This record gives sequence, C-alpha cells and structure tokens, in this order.
Amino acid sequence: MSLPLDDRTRFGLMTRLPTPELARKTVGLLDRLEFDSIWVGDHLAFTSPILDPFVQLSYAAALSPRLTVGSAVYLLPMRHPAGVAKQAASLDHLAEGRFVFGIGVGGEFPPEWELAGVPHGERGARMTEAIQVLRKLWTGEPVSHEGRFFPFSEVHMQPASFTPGGPPIWCGGRQPAALRRAGRMADGYMSYVITPEMFSEALGTIAAAAEEAGREIETFGTSHLLFCCIDETYEKALDRAAELLSKRYAMDFRRPAQRYAALGTPADIAEKIAAFHEAGVRHFNLDFIGDQPMRIEGLHRFAEEVRPLIA
Repeated sequence: MSLPLDDRTRFGLMTRLPTPELARKTVGLLDRLEFDSIWVGDHLAFTSPILDPFVQLSYAAALSPRLTVGSAVYLLPMRHPAGVAKQAASLDHLAEGRFVFGIGVGGEFPPEWELAGVPHGERGARMTEAIQVLRKLWTGEPVSHEGRFFPFSEVHMQPASFTPGGPPIWCGGRQPAALRRAGRMADGYMSYVITPEMFSEALGTIAAAAEEAGREIETFGTSHLLFCCIDETYEKALDRAAELLSKRYAMDFRRPAQRYAALGTPADIAEKIAAFHEAGVRHFNLDFIGDQPMRIEGLHRFAEEVRPLIA
C-alpha cells in the first residue's frame, strides 16, 4: 500500500506569537507573501518562554480568513483528553475548519511531565487512548469510554467539531511505535529532525501499519518541520544556526544542524526542499532560526529568492 499524498506543495511558518503586535505583523506578512499556514509549538516548561498553543492559534485564526493554523506538536499525553477535545473543537469552529491538530509524545524535558503528574514512561499508551477519546467526543453524540487511563460513563459534549470527524490529526514521532500509531490512527504525519531518507522510510512503516489496520485513506498529510537559515554561504548559515539552536535546546546543536537543517544560499535551501519533496513531504513547516527580525528576513528571502527556484 502506498499513501495517497496531497497533490499540492504548501509552505508554512513555525513561530511564536508572544504579543498582539507581533501576531498581527506575522500573520499579515504570511498573507501578503502567500504562505499557506502558521504553526506553533507546545511545552508546559521549556528552555525559553512559550505561550499556550490554543490561545496563539485562536488569535492567528481571527487575524486571517485564509491561513491554516496548526500545532507542531501538541503534547497530548500530558493532558486529559476531555479538556483537549473541547479546546480543539472550539478552535476548529473559530477557524472554520482551518485547524490541523499536530500531536506528539515529546519527552525531551522530563521535568515538565513531573509537573503535569504524568509518568514519563506512559506517554505512548496515553497518546493512543487519548486519540480514541478525542474521536468519540468530537462526534457530538452521547458517548462513553472504557480504557486504562480515561474511562468515563456516557456524556454528551456539544457542539460536535466543525470538521466532520474532528480536525485532522497529524502525528509526530520517529520511533517505530509512533510511526505505526500514525498509520493506524492519524490523518497525517509530522516529522522533525530527520533526513529525507528517514522520512521516506517512515512513510513505508506508516503505510504498512495502515494497510494492516485495513484503513482506506483518501489523502494522507505529510509534513516536515525544517530548520532554515539563508545566508551568503553554507558556513555562515551553519555557524548562525548552531549558535541559536544550541541556545534554544540547551545543548550543542552543531552536528544536528549540519545533518537536519536547510542551510546556505537560496539554491542550497531549494535543493534541500526538493529532496524532502521527493521523499514525500507536501507541507513544509519552515522554522527560520532566530529572533523576530531574523524570522521576518527569512520569510522575505524565502518568498523572493527560494520559492522561484522550486519547481
């Protein structure tokens, strides 16, 4: 079985919206430059300040009538899915179906799981059951659930999601268990810090799991979060990316930047994107590394210098 992919290539921005002014400027620029989407991440406690994704995305959806808004990725196992179902369905309504719910198990920062009172080793099992609960509650019908973590007797959560069946769920992850879960349960796959070769292999694992589960899929979303740094040379871009990403993740990120990021001249960036497209990526979630002025510069340079090079 091969996964049916989107017939169009789309580009979005991975960012943060820490103030109303920056939110308005960022969303307005994405509209003017004809990007397709805006994405924000999720952590309870991180190495730097980060706001709640549902709040940020609701604000962004109100500022643009056309942009898709998405989470990349929401740490679903960290929360009870009942409250998440209500938040996600509400955003789906306010965005009028322009919401993609990207979810993942995370785990890079164990203290935030302790903060949430969720055992670190239960992330995968909680994720699987939480997806089941979300699907049930989004129907808008009376439902109940028997499970290890989130059992409940019959309840009627209203309204149903704006999107029939709920907003599309795109699962992140690199481990085989996460990929098989995406194949069994998800509407799409979101990758992060992997190579084009790894992406292609991941799609094979996902497709096999979908076929084993007997699924009939009309279109499967394929997205990649790509660190991006455009500069005069590859070496300058690498130095800047390594410095900024090492600070963000509180670790030496030079070697990962070399392997996973799109770095260098506009032609270098276009070549990396072409490799991921060949591997199956149809939604590029671009993270222009740096502060807000660097992100704005990256958006302009990508639109003006990189996109014309992409077939």
